Amino acid sequence: MVEEAPDGAIGSVLRAFDILERMVEQETVSVTELADELDAPKSTVHAYLTTLDEAGFVVNEGSSYRLGLRFLEYGGAVRNRSKLYEVAKHEVDKLAAETGEVANFGIEEEGFRVLLYKSAEPDAIHDNAPVGEFTNMHWTALGKAILAHLPDERVEEIVNARGLPRANEYTITENSDLLEELAEIRERGYSVEDQDRRQGVLTVGAPIFDRTSDEVVASISVSGPRNRLRENTSVEELAERVKSAANVVELRYSHY
Repeated sequence: MVEEAPDGAIGSVLRAFDILERMVEQETVSVTELADELDAPKSTVHAYLTTLDEAGFVVNEGSSYRLGLRFLEYGGAVRNRSKLYEVAKHEVDKLAAETGEVANFGIEEEGFRVLLYKSAEPDAIHDNAPVGEFTNMHWTALGKAILAHLPDERVEEIVNARGLPRANEYTITENSDLLEELAEIRERGYSVEDQDRRQGVLTVGAPIFDRTSDEVVASISVSGPRNRLRENTSVEELAERVKSAANVVELRYSHY
């Protein structure tokens, strides 16, 4: 649990969010379980949960607590105010329909890849990444497509702040390897996530630019079972579809 707040920050607020972060990964959790996980007194954790329950952010279900649906209201409001989401949604749906797989749309915030929207056909193999998920940039095709086109100093800031943690044996964990891959992405125009995060999953992504500033603002991708994708098409052919979708989103964004 957060012990000391940075200058200018309110410690109790940080501790409340620390509790909420721990609850994201669990369907329900008890006061005792949270207290043990946070190494905090049960009375303190109970007081925080009672307050969060009163505010509607957690729900008391007898001996345990879960996150409240109020988060949907906040998350939906934030996403619906996003110009990028508005112009990309249709194209993501179309890409999923054309490929029969899962199409994804993401942005970078605070050095993480944020999954803003996803669409899937009935036969698509879903992963468990929820819309709104924050995860490491170098784990995903969405994140790497954006990283490859950020200024060098911004890439360095992100790596210094977030590190290069390992998801599995295929994850890039060395800075030199990451920079080499980002250079390759810039050269060919698309990113590949070949089991970087989840074994058996292949994803191809492309950056989306603001054409008025030439700055990368988002990315789009298609993901599915590695063997099935390689049997049905080539990575290059899939990349062309993804790049075409990115181009449409760019045009809509520039003329929104």
